[in-house]
Amino acid sequence: MSVVASGGDAGTGLGTGTDPGTGLAGAGVVVGDDGLARPVWASTDPLLRDYYDTEWGLPVRDERGLFERLSLEAFQSGLSWATILRKRPAFRAAFADFDPEVVARFDDDDRARLMSDAGIVRNRLKVDATIRNARATLDLRADGGLVDLVWSFRPAETPRPRTMAEVPTTSPQSIALSKALKAKGFTFVGPTTMHALMEAVGVVDTHLVDSHRRGSSGVWGDDGRPAADGGAADGGGRAAGGGRVAGS
Repeated sequence: MSVVASGGDAGTGLGTGTDPGTGLAGAGVVVGDDGLARPVWASTDPLLRDYYDTEWGLPVRDERGLFERLSLEAFQSGLSWATILRKRPAFRAAFADFDPEVVARFDDDDRARLMSDAGIVRNRLKVDATIRNARATLDLRADGGLVDLVWSFRPAETPRPRTMAEVPTTSPQSIALSKALKAKGFTFVGPTTMHALMEAVGVVDTHLVDSHRRGSSGVWGDDGRPAADGGAADGGGRAAGGGRVAGS
Protein backbone atom coordinates (compact mmCIF):
# COMPACT_ATOMS: atom_id res chain seq x y z
CA MET A 1 0.00 0.00 0.00
CA SER A 2 1.10 3.59 -0.52
CA VAL A 3 0.50 6.82 1.37
CA VAL A 4 -0.84 9.84 -0.50
CA ALA A 5 0.33 13.05 1.17
CA SER A 6 -1.45 16.38 1.34
CA GLY A 7 -0.83 17.32 -2.25
CA GLY A 8 -2.33 14.07 -3.51
CA ASP A 9 1.04 12.59 -4.64
CA ALA A 10 1.85 8.98 -3.90
CA GLY A 11 4.73 8.58 -1.51
CA THR A 12 5.51 8.75 2.17
CA GLY A 13 5.76 12.47 2.75
CA LEU A 14 3.88 13.41 5.91
CA GLY A 15 2.87 16.81 7.21
CA THR A 16 2.88 18.37 10.66
CA GLY A 17 -0.32 17.11 12.28
CA THR A 18 -0.89 13.75 13.96
CA ASP A 19 -3.48 11.14 13.16
CA PRO A 20 -4.88 10.36 16.65
CA GLY A 21 -5.61 6.82 15.57
CA THR A 22 -2.11 5.96 14.40
CA GLY A 23 0.33 8.60 15.63
CA LEU A 24 1.37 9.36 12.04
CA ALA A 25 2.02 13.04 11.53
CA GLY A 26 -0.10 14.79 8.92
CA ALA A 27 -1.11 11.48 7.35
CA GLY A 28 -2.93 11.53 4.05
CA VAL A 29 -4.72 8.57 2.51
CA VAL A 30 -3.40 5.05 2.05
CA VAL A 31 -4.12 3.21 -1.19
CA GLY A 32 -4.89 -0.37 -0.33
CA ASP A 33 -4.38 -3.56 -2.27
CA ASP A 34 -7.92 -3.13 -3.60
CA GLY A 35 -6.93 0.20 -5.15
CA LEU A 36 -9.15 2.25 -2.81
CA ALA A 37 -7.78 5.25 -0.91
CA ARG A 38 -8.60 5.46 2.79
CA PRO A 39 -7.27 7.36 5.81
CA VAL A 40 -4.56 5.55 7.74
CA TRP A 41 -6.84 4.60 10.62
CA ALA A 42 -9.11 2.66 8.24
CA SER A 43 -6.39 1.02 6.17
CA THR A 44 -5.42 -2.08 8.19
CA ASP A 45 -7.98 -3.30 10.76
CA PRO A 46 -10.68 -5.16 8.77
CA LEU A 47 -13.41 -4.08 11.19
CA LEU A 48 -12.54 -0.40 10.92
CA ARG A 49 -12.01 -0.66 7.17
CA ASP A 50 -15.46 -2.18 6.65
CA TYR A 51 -17.02 0.40 8.97
CA TYR A 52 -15.36 3.19 7.03
CA ASP A 53 -16.34 1.78 3.64
CA THR A 54 -19.97 1.00 4.42
CA GLU A 55 -21.19 3.08 7.35
CA TRP A 56 -19.30 6.12 8.55
CA GLY A 57 -20.59 9.41 7.18
CA LEU A 58 -23.70 8.03 5.51
CA PRO A 59 -26.92 9.88 6.44
CA VAL A 60 -28.96 8.60 9.36
CA ARG A 61 -32.45 10.08 9.52
CA ASP A 62 -34.38 7.78 11.85
CA GLU A 63 -34.82 8.35 15.56
CA ARG A 64 -33.59 4.97 16.75
CA GLY A 65 -30.51 5.07 14.57
CA LEU A 66 -29.63 8.55 15.72
CA PHE A 67 -30.23 7.68 19.36
CA GLU A 68 -27.91 4.69 19.02
CA ARG A 69 -25.17 6.81 17.52
CA LEU A 70 -25.54 9.51 20.12
CA SER A 71 -25.39 6.87 22.88
CA LEU A 72 -22.32 5.16 21.48
CA GLU A 73 -20.57 8.51 21.07
CA ALA A 74 -21.06 9.07 24.79
CA PHE A 75 -19.68 5.63 25.66
CA GLN A 76 -16.72 6.20 23.34
CA SER A 77 -15.59 9.30 25.21
CA GLY A 78 -12.07 8.60 26.47
CA LEU A 79 -11.83 5.30 24.59
CA SER A 80 -11.01 4.22 21.05
CA TRP A 81 -13.82 3.84 18.55
CA ALA A 82 -12.51 0.36 17.71
CA THR A 83 -13.32 -0.68 21.28
CA ILE A 84 -16.91 0.54 20.95
CA LEU A 85 -17.35 -0.97 17.51
CA ARG A 86 -16.28 -4.40 18.74
CA LYS A 87 -18.70 -4.12 21.64
CA ARG A 88 -21.57 -2.77 19.53
CA PRO A 89 -23.50 -6.08 19.32
CA ALA A 90 -23.37 -6.37 23.12
CA PHE A 91 -24.47 -2.75 23.50
CA ARG A 92 -27.44 -3.38 21.22
CA ALA A 93 -28.45 -6.43 23.20
CA ALA A 94 -28.04 -4.66 26.54
CA PHE A 95 -29.95 -1.53 25.51
CA ALA A 96 -32.94 -3.15 23.79
CA ASP A 97 -31.59 -2.41 20.32
CA PHE A 98 -31.48 1.25 21.36
CA ASP A 99 -35.24 1.64 21.26
CA PRO A 100 -35.62 4.93 23.18
CA GLU A 101 -39.11 4.00 24.37
CA VAL A 102 -37.76 0.87 26.06
CA VAL A 103 -34.55 2.44 27.38
CA ALA A 104 -36.53 5.34 28.85
CA ARG A 105 -38.28 2.83 31.13
CA PHE A 106 -35.07 1.30 32.48
CA ASP A 107 -35.02 1.21 36.28
CA ASP A 108 -32.54 0.39 39.04
CA ASP A 109 -32.68 -3.31 38.19
CA ASP A 110 -31.70 -2.50 34.63
CA ARG A 111 -28.89 -0.29 35.85
CA ALA A 112 -27.57 -3.14 37.99
CA ARG A 113 -27.84 -5.51 35.02
CA LEU A 114 -25.92 -3.11 32.78
CA MET A 115 -23.20 -2.53 35.36
CA SER A 116 -22.63 -6.29 35.57
CA ASP A 117 -22.50 -6.77 31.78
CA ALA A 118 -18.86 -7.29 30.79
CA GLY A 119 -19.78 -7.00 27.13
CA ILE A 120 -20.32 -3.24 27.33
CA VAL A 121 -18.47 -0.30 28.87
CA ARG A 122 -19.50 -0.39 32.53
CA ASN A 123 -19.47 3.29 33.40
CA ARG A 124 -22.37 4.32 35.63
CA LEU A 125 -22.35 7.94 34.50
CA LYS A 126 -22.59 6.88 30.86
CA VAL A 127 -25.25 4.27 31.61
CA ASP A 128 -27.33 6.88 33.46
CA ALA A 129 -26.79 9.37 30.63
CA THR A 130 -28.10 6.88 28.08
CA ILE A 131 -31.28 6.34 30.07
CA ARG A 132 -31.69 10.07 30.62
CA ASN A 133 -31.10 10.78 26.95
CA ALA A 134 -33.71 8.21 25.95
CA ARG A 135 -36.26 10.07 28.05
CA ALA A 136 -35.13 13.38 26.57
CA THR A 137 -35.50 11.87 23.08
CA LEU A 138 -39.13 11.02 23.79
CA ASP A 139 -39.79 14.48 25.21
CA LEU A 140 -38.23 16.05 22.13
CA ARG A 141 -40.87 14.51 19.87
CA ALA A 142 -43.24 17.33 20.80
CA ASP A 143 -40.75 19.81 19.30
CA GLY A 144 -40.08 17.98 16.05
CA GLY A 145 -37.85 15.17 17.28
CA LEU A 146 -34.19 14.32 17.64
CA VAL A 147 -33.57 13.85 13.92
CA ASP A 148 -34.91 17.25 12.94
CA LEU A 149 -32.95 18.94 15.71
CA VAL A 150 -29.61 17.35 14.83
CA TRP A 151 -30.00 17.89 11.10
CA SER A 152 -31.02 21.52 11.60
CA PHE A 153 -27.37 22.23 12.43
CA ARG A 154 -26.10 21.17 9.01
CA PRO A 155 -23.68 23.91 7.84
CA ALA A 156 -23.73 25.66 4.48
CA GLU A 157 -20.42 24.03 3.54
CA THR A 158 -18.35 21.14 4.88
CA PRO A 159 -14.56 20.98 5.38
CA ARG A 160 -12.21 19.71 2.65
CA PRO A 161 -9.28 18.25 4.63
CA ARG A 162 -6.29 16.76 2.80
CA THR A 163 -4.53 15.46 5.92
CA MET A 164 -5.56 14.37 9.38
CA ALA A 165 -4.11 17.62 10.73
CA GLU A 166 -6.79 19.52 8.80
CA VAL A 167 -9.74 17.56 10.20
CA PRO A 168 -11.56 19.75 12.77
CA THR A 169 -12.72 18.34 16.09
CA THR A 170 -15.36 20.99 16.78
CA SER A 171 -17.27 23.58 14.81
CA PRO A 172 -19.65 26.48 15.49
CA GLN A 173 -22.47 24.12 14.59
CA SER A 174 -21.35 21.36 16.98
CA ILE A 175 -21.05 23.91 19.78
CA ALA A 176 -24.56 25.17 19.05
CA LEU A 177 -25.95 21.62 18.82
CA SER A 178 -24.36 20.75 22.15
CA LYS A 179 -26.03 23.73 23.79
CA ALA A 180 -29.38 22.94 22.21
CA LEU A 181 -29.33 19.31 23.36
CA LYS A 182 -28.26 20.23 26.87
CA ALA A 183 -31.15 22.67 27.03
CA LYS A 184 -33.45 19.75 26.18
CA GLY A 185 -32.11 17.62 29.03
CA PHE A 186 -29.41 15.58 27.23
CA THR A 187 -26.05 14.84 28.85
CA PHE A 188 -22.65 13.66 27.57
CA VAL A 189 -23.24 15.80 24.47
CA GLY A 190 -20.21 18.11 24.50
CA PRO A 191 -19.11 19.99 21.35
CA THR A 192 -16.39 17.48 20.40
CA THR A 193 -18.74 14.54 20.86
CA MET A 194 -21.42 16.31 18.83
CA HIS A 195 -18.98 17.08 16.04
CA ALA A 196 -18.11 13.38 15.92
CA LEU A 197 -21.81 12.57 15.79
CA MET A 198 -22.33 15.01 12.93
CA GLU A 199 -19.48 13.36 11.03
CA ALA A 200 -20.81 9.85 11.70
CA VAL A 201 -24.38 10.56 10.50
CA GLY A 202 -23.51 12.65 7.46
CA VAL A 203 -24.40 16.12 8.73
CA VAL A 204 -20.85 17.11 7.82
CA ASP A 205 -18.34 15.35 5.55
CA THR A 206 -14.75 15.28 6.76
CA HIS A 207 -13.53 12.47 4.55
CA LEU A 208 -10.09 13.35 3.25
CA VAL A 209 -10.37 14.81 -0.25
CA ASP A 210 -8.39 11.92 -1.78
CA SER A 211 -10.47 9.22 -0.05
CA HIS A 212 -12.71 6.98 -2.13
CA ARG A 213 -15.54 7.91 0.23
CA ARG A 214 -15.31 11.66 -0.32
CA GLY A 215 -18.65 13.03 -1.54
CA SER A 216 -20.32 9.60 -1.51
CA SER A 217 -23.04 10.25 1.08
CA GLY A 218 -25.55 11.94 -1.20
CA VAL A 219 -25.56 14.86 1.25
CA TRP A 220 -22.33 16.58 0.22
CA GLY A 221 -20.44 16.91 -3.02
CA ASP A 222 -16.69 16.35 -3.06
CA ASP A 223 -16.27 20.13 -3.33
CA GLY A 224 -17.71 20.64 0.16
CA ARG A 225 -20.99 22.03 -1.09
CA PRO A 226 -24.43 20.42 -0.66
CA ALA A 227 -25.19 17.67 -3.15
CA ALA A 228 -27.68 18.45 -5.88
CA ASP A 229 -30.30 16.10 -4.43
CA GLY A 230 -30.04 17.71 -1.01
CA GLY A 231 -28.99 14.49 0.69
CA ALA A 232 -31.98 12.39 -0.22
CA ALA A 233 -29.84 9.24 -0.16
CA ASP A 234 -30.06 7.24 3.02
CA GLY A 235 -27.09 5.46 4.53
CA GLY A 236 -29.00 2.55 5.96
CA GLY A 237 -30.36 4.36 9.01
CA ARG A 238 -30.14 2.48 12.28
CA ALA A 239 -28.41 -0.53 10.77
CA ALA A 240 -25.29 1.46 10.19
CA GLY A 241 -24.57 1.88 13.89
CA GLY A 242 -22.40 4.84 14.79
CA GLY A 243 -19.52 6.32 16.65
CA ARG A 244 -16.60 8.60 16.57
CA VAL A 245 -13.55 7.54 14.66
CA ALA A 246 -10.02 8.74 14.83
CA GLY A 247 -10.34 11.00 11.85
CA SER A 248 -11.86 10.85 8.43
